[in-house]
Amino acid sequence: MKVITGVGGWPAEIPEQARAAEAAGFDCITCGELAHDSMLIMTMAATATERIGLQTSVTIAFPRSPMVLAMEAWDLQHLSGGRFVLGLGSQVKGHNERRFGGTWSPPAPRMREYIRMMRAVWDSWQDGAPAEFLGKQYTYTLMTPNFNPGPIPFERPKVGLAIVGPGMARVTGEVADIAMPHGGIMSDKYMRQVLLPAIREGLERSGRTWADIEVAEAGYLIVGEDDAEIERKALAMRRTLSFYGSTRTYHKVLALHGLDELGMKLHALSLQGKWDEMRDTVTVDDILALAQTSTYDGLPDFFREHREYATSTTLGGVPRENPEQEERFQDILARVQAVESPGVPRGLEM
Repeated sequence: MKVITGVGGWPAEIPEQARAAEAAGFDCITCGELAHDSMLIMTMAATATERIGLQTSVTIAFPRSPMVLAMEAWDLQHLSGGRFVLGLGSQVKGHNERRFGGTWSPPAPRMREYIRMMRAVWDSWQDGAPAEFLGKQYTYTLMTPNFNPGPIPFERPKVGLAIVGPGMARVTGEVADIAMPHGGIMSDKYMRQVLLPAIREGLERSGRTWADIEVAEAGYLIVGEDDAEIERKALAMRRTLSFYGSTRTYHKVLALHGLDELGMKLHALSLQGKWDEMRDTVTVDDILALAQTSTYDGLPDFFREHREYATSTTLGGVPRENPEQEERFQDILARVQAVESPGVPRGLEM
């Protein structure tokens, strides 16, 4: 199983973070796209490293044209020596229209076209295929020599897709290389009852199998030394759950666990800007209703038993503040990397 860690902040800070992650033995670096451009962050990481994988998690797709992002991903794949993965996300309607100044349409079919057009562009550059993609949202029918960078000596960039609902999960199964369940609010129950079956449906639609896709580990997981530390960490997660739980997009996860009323309360408080009251509305019991738990040393067995579908995970909760902790971290890291995941969800074999 691959172990991933994140980098972020101002671009000038990224090379040091990236080199440290590579030296520590991580398999891949990811970055989000909140206050800084994810493609620029990955460019800085690519120039500072030699081995570690590079993945945006996520790059917001719709404010950019598929051609623009195809070009950036092509250049990053060449720059990194074939280590780049383009992780895409749709964002929600309000951000697309009011923050990015863009347009909004049903996101799942739009994302399907978006990825297919990028792949058509890459086929033109790598194999000389004609510019022939006609969709309802996107059209690609022109590629002249001046605008063609030509082939690269690496595989085409893999495309990951962030998923929250079954519609985007089906699209992921149809056209993406990596399924990236949204980590902000996710449960193992929701993964197994909603998202993984939808991914399977998408795979069937496109004539693919689980061997054609990677799935990132997902589900609220609280890791601690003992029960007392796990409870303290659950308490600290209240603000995160209150933020995501206030958005109707994520209410389907809460509803599956009988937390419909909590979602409605959080949404109402968010409209009033009562952020501290939102946090206090969430209880430890609410967190534990969604979460699974593990000790630090038990993580390899946890992933082996409860994340058989996953090909990657994170170890963000394992402390590394002194030499003794670092030694234990390295042991846990090696044991998690040695976990052999079948990559097929139980009960969803094909």
